Amino acid sequence: MSLDGISQHLLICNGKTCTKNGAEEVTDTIRAELKALELQKEIHTTKTLCNGQCIYGPIAILYPQGIWYKKMNKAKSEELICQLNGKGNAHIGSELYYHDGKTFKNHEGEK
Repeated sequence: MSLDGISQHLLICNGKTCTKNGAEEVTDTIRAELKALELQKEIHTTKTLCNGQCIYGPIAILYPQGIWYKKMNKAKSEELICQLNGKGNAHIGSELYYHDGKTFKNHEGEK
């Protein structure tokens, strides 16, 4: 598989806890939205196993930005792809971590 033209990569946790909490629907929604907006050649998706943030699952991780999205569902998945279609960083009120250029940080209000 060639990644030519891919500018962003979404890692979607499909570990045991995330799957129990709806990760399959999140994965299907993200992929359907990418297809509907013809973004599959720009945004690649990968289903992962556990990313170690089970209490916040389902988790989606956007690279190269390094943004971790928590408690994803169908509506948040649709909003994420809609915002990514605008070519900016997607802020959907579900951010758990971000990368500041050096390390990962919790978003304000997170413990």
